[in-house]
Amino acid sequence: MKNEEITYTEAKKEIEKIVDLIDSDELDVDQLSKYVKRASHLVAFCKQKLSETDEELQKILEELNT
Repeated sequence: MKNEEITYTEAKKEIEKIVDLIDSDELDVDQLSKYVKRASHLVAFCKQKLSETDEELQKILEELNT
């Protein structure tokens, strides 16, 4: 699943599942690397979405104050 095809909420849930998997100590090194890479991409996606949302909200608030 590509980042562009998911929502912030879906990405957050997937990150939480990955963290749970890592905490379970059931992953081998190859799986761990794969999941950490995926989590890294998802975190970057979430940060971008939050930043974009913050910018949009700031614009809306500025418009309301004028």
